[in-house]
Amino acid sequence: MKDVVVIGAGLAGLSAAWRLRHWDTLVLEADTRVGGRIKSERRGEYWLNWGGHVFAGPGSSTDALLNEVGVMAVAVPGSLQALSMNGTFLRKGHIATYPLRLPMSVSSRVATVTAGLKVVAGVAKYTRVVRKRSGESGAMRQQRIYDFMNDQSFADFIGHLPEDAAALFQTTVTRSAGNMDQISAGAGIGYFSLVLGFGQGLSRGIVGGPSTLTESISAALGDRVQLGAQVQEVVHKKDSVVVRYRQDGVDREVEARTVVLATTADVSHRVGVDLPEDLRGALSQVQYGPHVSTAFLTNETTSQPWDDIYAIAAPKRSFAIALNQASIVRGTESVRRPGGSFMTFSPAALGKALLDKSDEEVAGIHLADLEKVLDSPGFSRTVVEAKTERWANASPYCAPGRAKIQPILTRGGGRVFLAGDYLGTLYTETSITSGFSAAQEAASVLATGRQSAVDFGTASTPAPASARVADITPERTVA
Repeated sequence: MKDVVVIGAGLAGLSAAWRLRHWDTLVLEADTRVGGRIKSERRGEYWLNWGGHVFAGPGSSTDALLNEVGVMAVAVPGSLQALSMNGTFLRKGHIATYPLRLPMSVSSRVATVTAGLKVVAGVAKYTRVVRKRSGESGAMRQQRIYDFMNDQSFADFIGHLPEDAAALFQTTVTRSAGNMDQISAGAGIGYFSLVLGFGQGLSRGIVGGPSTLTESISAALGDRVQLGAQVQEVVHKKDSVVVRYRQDGVDREVEARTVVLATTADVSHRVGVDLPEDLRGALSQVQYGPHVSTAFLTNETTSQPWDDIYAIAAPKRSFAIALNQASIVRGTESVRRPGGSFMTFSPAALGKALLDKSDEEVAGIHLADLEKVLDSPGFSRTVVEAKTERWANASPYCAPGRAKIQPILTRGGGRVFLAGDYLGTLYTETSITSGFSAAQEAASVLATGRQSAVDFGTASTPAPASARVADITPERTVA
């Protein structure tokens, strides 16, 4: 019997498995790779990226994990506030000035400023809401964040806007993976707060690409990580949990004292067949939106106007934002090196419009728009590689009414502990924090059980750590 089975080798599952690495742990991942929606690939000194790209800083769970694993992250050196719209590329300046500098009608300018003042006032309130309070738990703080303006959509809050004004707000809000009429007013305001850098922002990049972190954890865990293992159900016994899964065309099962269920909410709902009904019901209510991303590797040999820019918002394009993945490299060099890397990101409705198109079609659409966004007609001639990735269920977003299910989701179920970015509002940081929390709960059960066995004189001598690492054979194969 295993001490713990971690289901899912995305960022949440790997974070839990890392913290549980000194126990007899098995990680089951349905995909043929680890990382989930963290996906990057090295290309020399650059990297292609398609998923999560920015991470929390000092004092965060992310910072703790990076330091423990030995992976370096640095503050993203490039500007986060460039914007390209209606043929104008704004590289610098305060975003409050953008409505005055972009070509748009007077009515759109007025509407943008009016709505912007509402959002700024909302951000001020949100900043007070998210501030940590003495003596409160992280769960209490997170519930307060979910409760903030959770009774209406962001679209209802902002009101009807002319096309250009709406596009400016939409390009920020939809990065949450939900459209303006799908996410709550509080969540939309929270996303503006996150993007603008108020509170605990996500503004660090991992040197070598985000997959450096997930692959490093997987390498450290070794054969304890099993790929291509499609979990079918998780069932409680009296003092253990049985996990049934299919791997290499064979039905298998493994029994463990605890389980960390670190899959998306819809998968957790499906496989957690005997979780409490209200918990399964809450899992079924978590809303996800799509992502479609294309990564471009380039071979230019001279400096470019965007070298000191990281993020370029792109209203009215096929993607919401273009991300200069070479920004970290640019920030460390004294002489500009040849080449570069960009990521284009289509969430929410933009992603949905591209899901059924071929990779070649998506890359072509993104590249054509990227040339226009960068105001660089020759950009396509520098592209030496273009690859597209897509997730139909990519990121969870906070819909109106989402706050009501948070207490149920965080209550847990027996010896099965949940982890995932759907449990909070900080994306990659929530993944890691929830993974750490699930690991702590599992370790508490395991340690208590071991002590009880010692007290009753039934404990057996544990196998050496090296033996436990190698012992990944499932309990039995099901015919």
